[in-house]
Amino acid sequence: MGAGKSTKSQELARELEAVLLSEDEWLATIYPDEIRSFDDYIKYSSRLKPLLMGHVRKILNSGISVVMDFPGNTKNQRAWFKEIFSDSHIPHKLVYLEADDQLCLKQLEQRRETRPERALFDTEEVFYKVSSYFQAPSEEEGFNIEVIRRKIA
Repeated sequence: MGAGKSTKSQELARELEAVLLSEDEWLATIYPDEIRSFDDYIKYSSRLKPLLMGHVRKILNSGISVVMDFPGNTKNQRAWFKEIFSDSHIPHKLVYLEADDQLCLKQLEQRRETRPERALFDTEEVFYKVSSYFQAPSEEEGFNIEVIRRKIA
C-alpha cells in the first residue's frame, strides 16, 4: 500500500502498449462509496476476482498484453494471479516494488491530498494493518519476478 503500484502499472502499460486493469478503478465503479474499511475492501475485492479471471484470460489468449494494478501482498493474493496464467502457460512478470514504510506513508499522504475520496481508507492505521500481512514474493511461488527497490529521494 502506497509503494507506487498504480504509477508503475501506468508506466508499464504505456511501454508495453498493454491493457491496464486497475482494481481500485473496478472497485470504485462497481461498489461506489461502499469501501470504507479494510474489511470492506476484502469483501468486495473477493467478489471482483472471479469475474475478472476469465476476462483477463480471454484478453491474454487473444495476444494482447495486460498490466494488472492489483495488490499481491500475500501468497494467497499472488496465487490468484498464478491461476490466471498457469493453466494456459501464458508468459508473465511479477513486478515487486520494494519500498520502506517511510516512503509508502509519504506517498499515501500525497494521495489523500490528490484523491480525497480515498482519505478515509488511505490512513496510517490501515497501512500498518495491511502491511502486517505482507509476505515478500519468492521464486518458489513460480513467478518471473522483477524487483524494483524504491527509497525516499
